[in-house]
Amino acid sequence: MRIGGLQKLTLLDFPGRVACTVFLQGCDLRCPFCHNAGLLRGVPGISEEELLDFLRCRQGLLDGVAVTGGEPLLAPELPELLSKLRAMGFAVKLDTNGTHPAALRAVLEAGLVDYMAMDIKNSPEKYAATCGRDGVLPAVRESAALLMQGRVPYEFRTTVVDELHEPEDFSAIGAWLRGAQRYYLQQFVDSGDVLEAGLHAVSEEKRSRCLAAAREWIPQTELRGV
Repeated sequence: MRIGGLQKLTLLDFPGRVACTVFLQGCDLRCPFCHNAGLLRGVPGISEEELLDFLRCRQGLLDGVAVTGGEPLLAPELPELLSKLRAMGFAVKLDTNGTHPAALRAVLEAGLVDYMAMDIKNSPEKYAATCGRDGVLPAVRESAALLMQGRVPYEFRTTVVDELHEPEDFSAIGAWLRGAQRYYLQQFVDSGDVLEAGLHAVSEEKRSRCLAAAREWIPQTELRGV
């Protein structure tokens, strides 16, 4: 298991849980606004045993583990890791970009996750340009449909970038994901480790228009990171 890093405490990444966040290395997309670019380059992190040792010491203190990336579903060892986390008594949140619906279906059917978060990069028409790869939209649509079956609580989320998103994109996303449990618009932040320089957060006025466009279709749309 290629673990790129560990955030030892988060009150934000796993709704309703006091958790830690585990960052897995590797991703099949190249989103220009990615703020975890080091995970794409295979920056050394910690071993699986170091992670499990840490969690053994936090049993009773933490009640959740958020597993993110990169793209966690790329890792063939992921189901085994999730099983170990649950056996230790931790609830599991899994983040995904939605490009591996078969792997997603497998972890859902095995009951290995308690909460899912899936990134929606942009409207269907602008998906390839926003995620840096052609041909992924059918897989992303399949993954979104899987989550909307409601096996576990889930959220969709979009990182809003001034150069990449317009309010009409959120009308298109809303029409696509109509009926979703919850949808978050996240403020872009330049972490200093972004794949492409020169990107910016949207203005408050544009952010409000994006939010209103999404809420026409998904009333449970909220802002995050503002």
